[in-house]
Amino acid sequence: MVKVIINCNIFDYDDYKENQYIRFDKEILEVGDMKDFKKKENEELIDFKSKLVMPGFVNGHTHIYSTFARGMSVDFNPKSFSDILKQLWWRMDSKIDLETTYYSGLVSGIEFIKNGITTFIDHHASGSAIKGTLNELKKGLCDEIGLRGIFCFETSDRFNVNECIEENIEFAKNKTEYYAGMFGLHASLSLSDETLKKVSENLNDLPIHIHVAESLEDEEESIAKYDKKVVERLEEFNLLNKNSILSHCVHIDEKEAEIMSKYDIYVALNPTSNMNNAVGLPNYKLLKDHEIKTIIGNDGLGFNITREYLNLYFTQKYRYEDPTFFNFSDLKSNIDNVYNLAGELLGIKIGRIKEGYKADMISYNYKPFTPLSENNIFGHVFFGIWDKLDVVDTIANGEFLMKDRKVKYDETKIYNEAKEVSKKLWKRL
Repeated sequence: MVKVIINCNIFDYDDYKENQYIRFDKEILEVGDMKDFKKKENEELIDFKSKLVMPGFVNGHTHIYSTFARGMSVDFNPKSFSDILKQLWWRMDSKIDLETTYYSGLVSGIEFIKNGITTFIDHHASGSAIKGTLNELKKGLCDEIGLRGIFCFETSDRFNVNECIEENIEFAKNKTEYYAGMFGLHASLSLSDETLKKVSENLNDLPIHIHVAESLEDEEESIAKYDKKVVERLEEFNLLNKNSILSHCVHIDEKEAEIMSKYDIYVALNPTSNMNNAVGLPNYKLLKDHEIKTIIGNDGLGFNITREYLNLYFTQKYRYEDPTFFNFSDLKSNIDNVYNLAGELLGIKIGRIKEGYKADMISYNYKPFTPLSENNIFGHVFFGIWDKLDVVDTIANGEFLMKDRKVKYDETKIYNEAKEVSKKLWKRL
């Protein structure tokens, strides 16, 4: 049945319009002014009573396998970034099995919905189960929860490399408007030349998704072992394919940026995680100067992507000691880029409230106490809505996954089952 949202305001990063209606099924069929609205037969009317409608968010880089780390207690006394990996994340992901993967997907899906995320790009690792693990994620997040996901498995020398390669290649053979695959790689520091050569021979033009120069150690180890910087290694093995994601890139240099600028790739910025791991801040100026496209992720740190928007905006001003640097135009560019990338990988149009785009939308109850117009709407959204995110409705592919802050799933049952799964994971640790 065709649905019509009436009496809403719309902001889709291009335009702000008040007193609108949105006619949609899986796609947006028509947008117009309420004064021109005429109900058609067999339509469901939904009165939004002046709620603000925006496109659903896309998380450009996340780690769903980290879901059950919340509250976990392990011996942890890192002196370096590699210590963080060895003492926490590699220790945890080595014990993740198919059941853990599936339930982390269900829980993450519900948390994404509550935070207005309708599409995500995930980077998965699970040492106890490699083959079939991406299908378990897809099953939980896309088939059952109803979100859109782009998945890959983290190829690393600490895993069975052949199984990692096979998992990435096999999953990527099939795609729909709900899911697609990339080729996952951990980072240069856990990938030998032999592994990169093997990946290159099996890549089949798939875009890669890899951590690059997240810490200085990644660059230092690359120089010590291979006499090359990280990006030089990737280029040497012909891995910089179109639409590849190089996440972090905190410590790349001018030469690496020049190499990256030759390829149609993206850099995923994760400011909160970078601060949490004390590895530095994204060098947005270097990337912008070389016209390298950037997107925003959260590196698996929670589920609220708007925290990343705020932190990137503020930390870039701090980094360059310039209150005018990284403005709303820069932020909009990052948001547009991730809509374009995810849309291209999935073969759909997302990110606008316009005819022909997928009906992936979220709403807020926002009551401004200062004048609001098309000239200052971004300021209201950034400082008024994203400062205290409170999504009321989340719609994906025309279906209400959350309505009036209530998700459509048996949240209590799923979370209770997930708690038992997390207990088993913690026990294995």
